[in-house]
Amino acid sequence: MSTRRDFLNIAKPRPTAGGYWLHVNRTAMACRFEVTLPVWERSGVEVAQRALDEIDRLEERLSIFRESSEVSFINCHAAERNISVERSLFSLLQQCLQLHTETEGAFDITSAPLSHCWGFVRREGRIPSPDEIEKALSVVGSHKLSLDVESRSIRFERDGIEINLGSIGKGYALDCIAETMRSRVQTALLSGGSSSILAIGSGDRGHRGWTIGIRHPKDKTKRLGILKLRDCAMSTSGSDEQFFEHDGVRYGHIIDPRSGVPASQVSGVTAVAQSAAIADALATAFYVGGPDLAERYCASHTDTLVVMLLTDADQAIVFGSSKWCDLELINE
Repeated sequence: MSTRRDFLNIAKPRPTAGGYWLHVNRTAMACRFEVTLPVWERSGVEVAQRALDEIDRLEERLSIFRESSEVSFINCHAAERNISVERSLFSLLQQCLQLHTETEGAFDITSAPLSHCWGFVRREGRIPSPDEIEKALSVVGSHKLSLDVESRSIRFERDGIEINLGSIGKGYALDCIAETMRSRVQTALLSGGSSSILAIGSGDRGHRGWTIGIRHPKDKTKRLGILKLRDCAMSTSGSDEQFFEHDGVRYGHIIDPRSGVPASQVSGVTAVAQSAAIADALATAFYVGGPDLAERYCASHTDTLVVMLLTDADQAIVFGSSKWCDLELINE
């Protein structure tokens, strides 16, 4: 079987207590996307290869780091005029605006100016002045985006607004891969880096679910809990890898788009939802909005499960539930 070695890797089957797993992976969107299959789904390897081909097309369309991408074109011209948008991207933008409303503004794809302001884009953290934060906030807010359904176009309210789909892009990519695979395989586990996971099927013939550990955000050697996923998705959000310290205060890279200041109330969040894109967005939103937002959201959205560890706590708290997922908390 030939592969493009620079982009795709098929790992040798790994033995487990229940048999072997097959792994197909590709590097894209600054992370490794991987499809894991049980050995009895061997024919799914070719399906996984073709599905991962979709990642390159999505990155070309969504990345703000490619000048030729559709999102970069929108950022350059949408303040001047209405920009026609490809159908699937327009649907994603509609979903982003809906999530912005449902999370009370905690999820916001226009927060890029704040990341620039705090130096996180170049990984050179800095403390901005109040005037700098205020200036950045003047061009942040999804309510400043106008979507026209009839013409399938987008328009920015003013110059300086940018959209960045980084907080939902990996999950969206997993949803797209899953859509191409579901009719061809019974079970598979899709991952985008270590933070976004989508389960097709249950991972075994006993329907127990794919077993996924939730890493403890304060201690990488420990687990906060264990999930068993069946036909659903999960995403984890935290600032344990991107942060800087100033005068003894730790500033993480996830910024509250409403205040312009890095969120600090939560240490880590894992969200479980039917869609990987939604799980991705909710993990960010609840990291920003904290337990009150998570509780309100889960009260009105069934089949959403949230595991959260507050910055000043030792034990996780849980909101909502999911019939597609079993949770076991680990209290050590």
